[in-house]
Amino acid sequence: PYYVDVNQNLFLQASLHSSDENLMLFVDTCVASPNSSDFKTLVYELAKSGCASDPSFALFPSPRGDVARFGFNSFSFMNQFPSVFLRCELLVCRQHDYSSRCHQGCGRRFKRSADS
Repeated sequence: PYYVDVNQNLFLQASLHSSDENLMLFVDTCVASPNSSDFKTLVYELAKSGCASDPSFALFPSPRGDVARFGFNSFSFMNQFPSVFLRCELLVCRQHDYSSRCHQGCGRRFKRSADS
């Protein structure tokens, strides 16, 4: 566990441990829940498809491709739960594959109107 006050900035880092130096990490989705075993019932979305869902969520520059850095402001679930659990999904891609999801960044898809 990591103990913080509400509204404190949290900075996280994920590292890929591989002998292949041509791999990179990309933070795709992060959600928080007051229940460590249930990330569906009561969740707060921090990031989805590589896009920030929370205004405080940010990606930070990394010294290497196999390290992903990100952060957000800590919060509580309506002051009713003593803990918040985080689940993040990261993608592993080839470093120089510029068509990969890792290089595409935020994956928001916009709807287009259909012609009659």
